[in-house]
Amino acid sequence: MDEKDKKRMIQCFRLSPEDRSLKSWRKVNRPFRVLKNYMMISLCKRIPDWEFKNHIYRALGMKIGKHVRILGCNFDVFFPELIEIGDDCMIGSFTVILTHEFLNDEFRKGPVKIGNNVMLGAMSLVLPGVEIGDNAKIAAYSLVNKSVEPGSFVGGVPAKPIHKK
Repeated sequence: MDEKDKKRMIQCFRLSPEDRSLKSWRKVNRPFRVLKNYMMISLCKRIPDWEFKNHIYRALGMKIGKHVRILGCNFDVFFPELIEIGDDCMIGSFTVILTHEFLNDEFRKGPVKIGNNVMLGAMSLVLPGVEIGDNAKIAAYSLVNKSVEPGSFVGGVPAKPIHKK
């Protein structure tokens, strides 16, 4: 994966001065849909059955593979349908996966694609537009702000390679 491929694939939308930051979040997505997403994602944090949780996540539009274990993760409530998780992945507790960012003068959104057999350590943060390759391992407390190569072991803030197979 060359340096160009590591950049995040995101869409940027310029905001007018009266629509700055979170002030006009209702224009980004319908409030009732965001509320429904929030309630369902919050409920899933308390359900111990992985398969049942995965059915709920799929109902929200997320693409979840087989045998995925999600341990109390905070998914994006605005655009959960932009999240794709491959087969046999494990996502640690309190991990945050975002598909949007509100900045002072712009709004960004982008898909997050997590490959097969990926392990995301607890309390990691994955930003919009990131792709994590198959068999990658992300250390706990990491900030994933660029795409991760398949088979890599990354960690830190921002995440940098620790070891590659």
